[in-house]
Amino acid sequence: MPNDKLEPHITEALKEYNEINAVMDLVMFEDALKHVCKITRIIRQSSGHALLVGVGGSGKQSLSKLSAFICGYTPFQIVISSNYGVNELKTDLQNLYNKTGVKDEGMLFLFTDGQITNERFLVYINDLLASGEIADLYAPEEKDNIINLVRPKVKNDGIPDTADNCWNWYINKVK
Repeated sequence: MPNDKLEPHITEALKEYNEINAVMDLVMFEDALKHVCKITRIIRQSSGHALLVGVGGSGKQSLSKLSAFICGYTPFQIVISSNYGVNELKTDLQNLYNKTGVKDEGMLFLFTDGQITNERFLVYINDLLASGEIADLYAPEEKDNIINLVRPKVKNDGIPDTADNCWNWYINKVK
């Protein structure tokens, strides 16, 4: 779609976003339009992950939030505090997984380099990106509870509702 046809659509999406959320005062120049299109295309794909690199303040987060809005996704971002550690990250990831895997909500997980306060965070993020399976994210009883929560959805999809199938279905929803 040529930019003269694309710009009104994205500008309208930005206007709608600003009516619902905190106002983002963005100038939709040609490169910004292209970046919104690229981000939107990536995150709409199954297991769509993007690493956005650039100078701080260049609009990576804002364009990602706009792209999420266009896709109907909710942005999810951890909030770092002085006592935020691995346990708090695991709790946040469990909440994210619950929203995507059990409640079937479209989510965009925004994670910046400034949020890496512990190098172990990178292990969890790597596992999330690589397979969706984070080894010690859930205790066995929590995992069993999740399996029971998704079992009806797995059956509804015509998949035998074994524990492994239910867990794999859940992880695939998260990815």
